[in-house]
Amino acid sequence: MRIALLALLALTMAGCGQKGPVGGALPDDMSLGNPAAKVTVTEYASVGCPICGRWYQEVYPAFKAKYIDTNRIHFVSKEMLVGGGVEVTVAASGFLLARCAGKDKYFAVVDALYKNQEQAFQAPRETLVNIARTVGMNDAQFNACVNDEKAIQALNDRVEKHNKEGVDSTPTFVINDKKLDAGYHSLDELDAAIKAAGG
Repeated sequence: MRIALLALLALTMAGCGQKGPVGGALPDDMSLGNPAAKVTVTEYASVGCPICGRWYQEVYPAFKAKYIDTNRIHFVSKEMLVGGGVEVTVAASGFLLARCAGKDKYFAVVDALYKNQEQAFQAPRETLVNIARTVGMNDAQFNACVNDEKAIQALNDRVEKHNKEGVDSTPTFVINDKKLDAGYHSLDELDAAIKAAGG
């Protein structure tokens, strides 16, 4: 895996210009729910971030059932690379894998990455290869995916764009255009923010 390049590029992005978070999906963002909903919940997250993983395990299932599955909101996922070492390795490879799996399987890969996050920290390649197999990729396809120079550059471009939006910690939630304090938010806290936004 050509992750040294990714880690290096990710580290050079810290401290980019501050523009302010952009609520809503850009063409290269992945999303779920109703694009026409009155409320858009944007999550800047890293699949290698332990706090994001905890939120995903503890809050996301109920959040998804209440808001995404009922089309009450548009949920936009913005990919971030934060931390260092294995966290960046897992996140970069994980996001590349999710993109290679295709739009219809993107969130299934993200789901598997969060559910196997601790295992991925211990054995990154083995865990990621196993996840790749669950979405129909063989080992050669996995290797090609995580070593694709254009895909690596595209990921870094997305991360740089998100850093320029003034987000440098994960998870960071933006409800319509209102940025919440970075970090873990309970369902009650998100309920209140969504209600305040008219949802």
